[in-house]
Amino acid sequence: MEHWLKRTWAEIDLDALSDNFRKIRAVVRPDCNVMGIVKADGYGHGAVACAKMLKEEGASWFGVSNIEEAIQLRQAGIVEPILILSYTPVEETVRLSGYCLTQAVVNAEYGRDLNARAEKEGVTVRVHLKVDTGMSRVGFVYRDAEQDEKTLADMAEVARLPHLCAEGIFTHFAVSDEPDGEEFTRLQFARFTEAIEKLKERGVTFALRHCCNSAATLRFPEMHLDMVRPGLILYGLMPSEFMKPLLPLRPVMSMKTRVSMVKDVPAGETVSYGRTYKTDRPTVIATVPVGYADGYSRKLSNKAVMLLGGKRVPICGRVCMDQSMLDVTDVPGVCTDMTAVAFGRDGDAEIPVEEFAAWSGTINYEAVCEIGKRVPRLFLKNGQVIGQLNYIV
Repeated sequence: MEHWLKRTWAEIDLDALSDNFRKIRAVVRPDCNVMGIVKADGYGHGAVACAKMLKEEGASWFGVSNIEEAIQLRQAGIVEPILILSYTPVEETVRLSGYCLTQAVVNAEYGRDLNARAEKEGVTVRVHLKVDTGMSRVGFVYRDAEQDEKTLADMAEVARLPHLCAEGIFTHFAVSDEPDGEEFTRLQFARFTEAIEKLKERGVTFALRHCCNSAATLRFPEMHLDMVRPGLILYGLMPSEFMKPLLPLRPVMSMKTRVSMVKDVPAGETVSYGRTYKTDRPTVIATVPVGYADGYSRKLSNKAVMLLGGKRVPICGRVCMDQSMLDVTDVPGVCTDMTAVAFGRDGDAEIPVEEFAAWSGTINYEAVCEIGKRVPRLFLKNGQVIGQLNYIV
């Protein structure tokens, strides 16, 4: 294995990823496909390594945000179908076809333009039609058959375009992860299935119908249809706190750093930029080489804690770009090179990602996605490092 700089790093537990997938697979019908969502570099976990592990476990599709992410998977040897969930310029039609990628079509204009470009290039592009049933983001806007007769006509037209292969249709739920979101989720599902039935009456059918994100996959099994699209839950995190009892999952990522210096600071001294923290006793300060350029947000200043020697130690003063300071007065024997845990486990102690995210006023999704590209990812199986991802060197 290549050398890696033990400064600040993220550990990716591939055994936990496998275990999570198996638990998700067990709550889905055997004939229902599972699309592993690995967009945003696998939610910051390393898309290629995660996709390869999910492929081994039986993921039959992969979902990404853009064509660059899709090509990255292809070049890494992923041959399973890949759905690009967001916009791809029609100028990329040849690469869409050449890499055998499936593109989301969000309206009639885009469908016609994609077809025209495919005709010009002499290729065919696989597509899934995206239906906007209430997210109001992208997609063919559909609320009811009478109101949206033109939408149905547009979808039928696009599905029949000769240089597009319309193999699927899908929608996205807005509040399936909210405790009070069931009514609207069911309304979206009703709209989606009505649109499918109305298209069927026009002679348009699809091999794959899908609508369930992570939350809906766990909460609404009757909505699984032909495929589900778990994302966050693959990585051992729940979209909402109230959902934790639904399935026992194992967090896949932990973030660690190590002590670079220990010093004694007298009472009444200030720490870090802005002098926002003043010691109220003789204090032992440990500096760790992690800061907001690593994804350890400045919002964590004077709020967060880390684990050191299995104990919680607070951040003192403002988080810097590359360094942060810890009050380790109550932890005996702290020395240079000791490992500190920003989130994850240290023996019996744990800082969940959700708690880490809450300190900076965000959600677990964003917290893991924001871990910086100068933080190497170390991939573990059976507790041993089996690979690594260095974005810079």
